[in-house]
Amino acid sequence: MTDHDLAAIVAGRHEDPFSILGPHADAGGQVTIRAWLPGAAAADVVLPDQDRPLPMQRIHELGFFTAPVPSVVGPMGYRLRVQWTGATMLVDDPYRFGPLIDATDIWLHAQGRHDRPYAFLGAHPCSLGASDGVRFAIWAPNARRVSVVGDFNAWHETRHPMRRRPEAGVWEIFVPGAHAGDRYKFALLGAEGNALPWHADPYARQAELRPATASIVSALPLRGRASGAGEAVPGERAASRIAGHRHAPISIYEVHPGSWRRVPEHDDRFLDWDELAEQLVPYAVDMGFTHIELLPVSEHPFDGSWGYQPTALYAPTARMGEPAGLNRFIAACHAAGLGVLFDWVPGHFPADAHALARLDGSALYEHADPREGWHPDWQTFIYNLGRHEVRCFLAGNARYWVEEFGVDGLRVDAVASMLYRDYSREHGQWVPNRDGGRENYEAISLFQEVNASLGRTDPAVVTIAEESTAWPGVTRATSAGGLGFHYKWNMGWMNDTLRFIGRDPAHRRFHLNELTFGMVYAFSENYVLPLSHDEVVHGKGSLLGKMPGDRWQRFANLRAYLGFMFAHPGKKLLFMGGEFAQVGEWSHDRSLDWHLLDDPAHAGIQRLVRDLNRLLRATPALHELDCVSDGFEWLVADDHQNTVIAFARHAHERRASVVAVCNFTPVVRHGYRIGVPQAGSWRERLNSDAACYGGSNVGNFGAVVSEAVPMHGHAQSLSLTLPPLATLILGAPE
Repeated sequence: MTDHDLAAIVAGRHEDPFSILGPHADAGGQVTIRAWLPGAAAADVVLPDQDRPLPMQRIHELGFFTAPVPSVVGPMGYRLRVQWTGATMLVDDPYRFGPLIDATDIWLHAQGRHDRPYAFLGAHPCSLGASDGVRFAIWAPNARRVSVVGDFNAWHETRHPMRRRPEAGVWEIFVPGAHAGDRYKFALLGAEGNALPWHADPYARQAELRPATASIVSALPLRGRASGAGEAVPGERAASRIAGHRHAPISIYEVHPGSWRRVPEHDDRFLDWDELAEQLVPYAVDMGFTHIELLPVSEHPFDGSWGYQPTALYAPTARMGEPAGLNRFIAACHAAGLGVLFDWVPGHFPADAHALARLDGSALYEHADPREGWHPDWQTFIYNLGRHEVRCFLAGNARYWVEEFGVDGLRVDAVASMLYRDYSREHGQWVPNRDGGRENYEAISLFQEVNASLGRTDPAVVTIAEESTAWPGVTRATSAGGLGFHYKWNMGWMNDTLRFIGRDPAHRRFHLNELTFGMVYAFSENYVLPLSHDEVVHGKGSLLGKMPGDRWQRFANLRAYLGFMFAHPGKKLLFMGGEFAQVGEWSHDRSLDWHLLDDPAHAGIQRLVRDLNRLLRATPALHELDCVSDGFEWLVADDHQNTVIAFARHAHERRASVVAVCNFTPVVRHGYRIGVPQAGSWRERLNSDAACYGGSNVGNFGAVVSEAVPMHGHAQSLSLTLPPLATLILGAPE
């Protein structure tokens, strides 16, 4: 050891601390143990089977000690007895342990081929021989030095410099005595030796509650288990999975867990995961939803981002408690037969100094060129998807939520922003692909990789794309050149139909195509019909607030629109509050207005949504052929004068068909005739104008018998009374 080595260790600037610290033998076989213990008053070496410790010599006043020893019995052959101010402790020496991570893991990570990078990167409580501690690892190839700092070393930046593995810039160290629950960060020097902001762990599985930003040591979840709740038995989880989901009823309740309900008597605090399991799960079950979709649960510093600007993709937000609580919540959903979907954000990350931004002093996770690496809309960085290790980070995260937490699917945010290199950019502000085009080949490849990988892991896992353009093949199989998603949000349907329903009924007859145009492309992809959080914020008004007319008409319009949505081909998604006609826009800062349910009109909307969900689940014609044209038949698509549409939905082999009729004017229409595919008594399965929903109770006395009057290509027809601003759903004769 040279004076330069000593000075570099003390200054926290040595690039290879393991070559200096720990046990080292000289050419003559003499072993010397060197220990860097800043702040220690004295230190001894404790050897096995030795009665007396060997005193160490202080060779630097700040706490560098050495001692020649007669022998070291393997890497576990000694301990250090350290005298600190006011205490003496027997500790293990981190620098007596050899390399920790298998070289194959590092190689696979560097090649972008590691399925579970989170299993070796990050912080992992473990035991090495008789020593309990935590193994830390981080990828930082351009750093000159990396140290781990935390509760276990009094946040001393030079105390635990890490070993740099020669393979692809991974740094590692085992810290004896560290344990689950300890807070930590990484202290890095850049390539020029400059000190960087301390960074949280990209692979942290737990993080502090904002505004604090440290990572927290946490063990990997016990796969398929929820701590404290026992193991979710396979049958329970299977009940939440939908085999052949394209043919199954899917109705998704989209939830922001921080504002679904608050606890006003305790400073309006968030519900924790266990309270959500006790309250949200039975509510969603009672309402008839098949899935709960959570807005992003990864840790994020800013409440107002709703989770869409995550800083720790692998760490469930601390707002609702510890990760084990999320595991219990998911287990409770599965036990109740509810599927769980997570909103996943691989499209961008914020520039917070403690997170991924310029992690090792270079553009590591992000592109260096702002034309590729900076998102002008959100003022965030964009992942460099062409870098193998970044792809591993993202693909591994998707797998992490499915494998380690048991979620049933992912809704992928902002897919369009990733697919197009010129997204929200003017000419000259973006970099074309290798062929001179605007398609982002790296993003295409990532989506295909993630979807194919999840399909291999569990074929029942569902992936859903928020993709707002006409990109072809979003839900086509990867083997056929598609992106491999199971579903795509139907943004065109949502925009068109909300525009229509927001018009004054007197003008709707001029815009009927806004209701009908969606059927032109309805089966070009597998669609989810989304009435999401994005439609009830930023001045757009709540669903009820979008409806025209007086109070009665606004509620009637909303009931008719929801009836139309549930009868229309496509899986369903409804954001929380929409099921009982929240009046104001959604705010992430407060609870939904549950007191509105004291009003019969709001309670009627809730009852309607409950009945629509139950009808959807009980009626094969409303879900079996959602994704193919055989399940849909127009009956009336051009009655502009009356602003009425009617269509039939069919199940396999056209059994148990239903007919939906929507009257979007506040006028009762008597004797309105529509053709039907079957003779007999057609039962009124649902009438959105029923008194129990807050309507005027106009209808057809529960059933209508068909007559041999040809109409709309059918030999039989019904003469109906159409309630005002209402949807009827009629079931075929049994």
